[in-house]
Amino acid sequence: MKPQVEILAPAGSMESMVAAINAGADAVYMGGSRFGARAYADNPQEDDLLKAIDYVHLHGRKLYMTVNTLVKEGEMEQLLEFLRPYYRQGLDAAIVQDLGVFSLIREYFPDLFVHASTQMTVTGYRFARILKEMGASRVVTARELSLEEIARIRKQVDIEIESFVHGALCYCYSGQCLLSSLIGGRSGNRGRCAQPCRLPYTAEHAGGPDVPKSARRAGRTNNEEYLMNLKDLCTLDILPDILEAGVYSLKIEGRMKSPRYTAGVVHIYRKYVDRYLAQGRDSYHVEPADKRALLELFDRGGFTEGYYKKHNGRNMIAPGKKPAFREVDQELFDYLDREYVNKKSQRPVKARLVVREGEPVCLELETDCRPKVNACKVCVSGAVVQTAKNQPMTREGLLKPINKTGESHFYFSELEAEISGSCFVPVRELNKLRREGLGILEKKLLEPYCRERTEKEKVLETVWEEEKASEAVPRPRLHVFLEEPAGLAAVLAHPDVDEICLDACGFGAESWKKAAAECRKAGKACGLILPHIFRQKAEQYFVKHMRELREAGFDELILRSLEEAGFLREQGIALPWVFDANLYGMNRRACAVMKDMGAARLTLPVEQNEKELTKLIKSSEALKSAELIVYGHLPAMVSAQCIRQTIKECTGQPGVMLIKDRAGKRLPVKNHCRFCYNTIYNPDPLSLLGMEAQVGRLDPAVLRISFTTETPGEIEAVLNAYGDCFRRGMNTSAPFREFTRGHFKRGVE
Repeated sequence: MKPQVEILAPAGSMESMVAAINAGADAVYMGGSRFGARAYADNPQEDDLLKAIDYVHLHGRKLYMTVNTLVKEGEMEQLLEFLRPYYRQGLDAAIVQDLGVFSLIREYFPDLFVHASTQMTVTGYRFARILKEMGASRVVTARELSLEEIARIRKQVDIEIESFVHGALCYCYSGQCLLSSLIGGRSGNRGRCAQPCRLPYTAEHAGGPDVPKSARRAGRTNNEEYLMNLKDLCTLDILPDILEAGVYSLKIEGRMKSPRYTAGVVHIYRKYVDRYLAQGRDSYHVEPADKRALLELFDRGGFTEGYYKKHNGRNMIAPGKKPAFREVDQELFDYLDREYVNKKSQRPVKARLVVREGEPVCLELETDCRPKVNACKVCVSGAVVQTAKNQPMTREGLLKPINKTGESHFYFSELEAEISGSCFVPVRELNKLRREGLGILEKKLLEPYCRERTEKEKVLETVWEEEKASEAVPRPRLHVFLEEPAGLAAVLAHPDVDEICLDACGFGAESWKKAAAECRKAGKACGLILPHIFRQKAEQYFVKHMRELREAGFDELILRSLEEAGFLREQGIALPWVFDANLYGMNRRACAVMKDMGAARLTLPVEQNEKELTKLIKSSEALKSAELIVYGHLPAMVSAQCIRQTIKECTGQPGVMLIKDRAGKRLPVKNHCRFCYNTIYNPDPLSLLGMEAQVGRLDPAVLRISFTTETPGEIEAVLNAYGDCFRRGMNTSAPFREFTRGHFKRGVE
C-alpha cells in the first residue's frame, strides 16, 4: 500500500541504506558505480546495489537509482548495459537529468518509472507537463520554488511532486552550474562538483564608502568572505505547509554524509510526518530538542527554511568560516548507532515445523502482509523422519537448529512444532530445511518486483554514418548575443554580423520594436534571448508585454528554459526557437528530443571537447544546423540569491559587481532585477581564435559571440578579430590578454 507521504532518504553507501530503512524511510535514493550526481560518494558496486534492491523490497520499501548526470554520446551503449541488471532486479525508479537518458529508458525499459531530477531545473507547471507527456511519473522541483509555485504545479499537472526538505542547498539553480567545471574540469553535471561555492570570495569595494550605513550596522563587511555558503535546509516547522502545497515525497539531501547522519535525520522527520498525519495541523508542534539534535548531526552555521516562503535573503547565507572543532553529543550519536546504524533489521516470519515418524519433515513459513504481497506462504519438505534408536528428539532439540536465522533477512516471530511418534532428524537436515525454506520465501517475496527481458531491450548499437566527401559548404553565420544596450551601436555598425540577439534581462520590452527595426535597417536579423530562469516574475512580465513581443518583428527566440517552450505554445507565439547550450544536448537522443520539442536550432554543449563534438555532430541529424559559442564570458552560475543584496542591500537596480576568488581572479556578477536572478560569469572569456581549422571541421551553421560586460570599444575590437580570422582567414592577434579555451580542448571527466 502506497504511503500517504513518502520520506525519501539519501544512501551513499550500503550502511546508510540500512540505517535509513531502520530509521523509518519509505524509500532511499542511491547511485551506482557510474552515471550518478555524487561520483565521490561510497556508491555500491553492481552486486551490492542488487542486494540493496532486494533488501528494501523485503522490508516493504523502495529504491530509486540516481542516473542524474549528462551522458556523452559514446557512453549511451554502456548506460543501457549498466541499467539492465538493476531493471531486472526490480529497481523502482530512475532519477534522470539527461533528456537522452530519459528517452532511452522510456524506449528500452518502458515499465520503469522515471523521476525528473532537480538537475532539470523544473520551475513551473509547463515543463512539468512536458515531462509528464514524455512519460515522467514524478518531478523533483527546483529547490528555489515557493510553496505557491509548487502548489500551482500540483494543481495544473497530475504528477507526483518531490521536494527537498533537509540538507545542503546549492547556491546555483541545479543543472545551471558550470563553475566547478570551468575552474578545474570537475563538472557538476557529471557528478563531480568540487563545491567552489563553499570557498571564500571577497566582493570588490564591500564595506567601503559605497556601502550604506544600514548595511555596515548590520555587519555586512568584506570580512564575511563565504558569500555563497548557504546554510543547510531544515523544514520541520513548515512541514504541514509543504505537504498541503502538494508535495508527496520529502527528500533529504546527504549521500556524501555518514550513516549516522542519515539515521538521525530520517528518524526525526519520521516522527513529525507521523505526528502531522495522526493529529493534523492544529496539534502539530516541533520540539526544540529535535532541532538541536539535527544541528548536532551537521551544522554549517545554523539552518534556513530555504526558499519556500522567501525568494532569497542574506540570512540564508553562513558567511563566517566553519569552526575547526566543536564538541559533539556523544550520547545522541551512540543512540543512533545502536538503534539504527548497527541494528540488524529482519522481517518477522511465522513458522511451523511438522515432524512425523516415517514421513518427510516439513517446514511451513508465513510472512505478515507487505506491499505487493498479501499473505506469502511457503512449505518445504526434507528427509524422512527416522525412528529414534534411543531417546527421541525433544521439541527444544528440533526447534533450536530451525531458530538459527543468523544473518538472513528473517527472524521467527512465532515458532511451533507438531511432533508425532519417536522421532529423530539429523541437525544438518534441519539446517538444510531452514536454509531452503527461507531462501524460497525470500525468492517468492521478491518475485513480484523482478522483470523479464522485454522485446525492446537489446544492445544499443551506435552506427556512425560514413563521412561524406568534402564539399563546398556555406560559411557559418555570425550571431552576436548582447546583454546591454550600450553595445548595440557598435554591433549594428559591424559588417560581419548577420544577427543580433538581444537579452531580455538588459533590453526592456519598450525597446524591442525599435532595436529590431534598427537591426533590419542595418541588414541584420534580430532575435530575443529569454531569461535563464522562467518563474512567475518572468511570466508576468511577458504576459504584460505580449503585444510588444508580437509586434517587435523578431526573427527567432532563444530559449534557456523548457518552461519557456510551454509558455510560448500557450501564447501562440510561432517564431522559430533556438535552444541555448544550458538545455543540454550531450548525445544524439537528447538532441532528437529537443528537435521534437520544436527547436529549430540547437547550441552545442560547452562541456565537450572537439573530438566529442565531432562524434556527436556526425551521429545527430538534429545537429546538422548547430550553433557554436566561439567567444564570451560563459555563465558559471545562475542563482536566486543576489550577491549585491548579500553584501549591500537590494536596490532593485541591475548592475555589475566583481567577486575575487583565492587565486585573485575577479568574477563578474550581474543582478538581473527584471527577473530577479543573478549570473556569475567565468572571469576569463572563452576564445576559439587560433582554432579556425578545428571549428571549421565541426561545420557549425552559426558562430556565436557573446558580450556581457564588454565596453563598446572592446566589442568592436573583438568583432574585428573574429571577422578577420573566421571570415577572411587572416592571422590576427587577440584583443585581450586573458582568455580560456573552455572545454574545447580538455573536455570534462
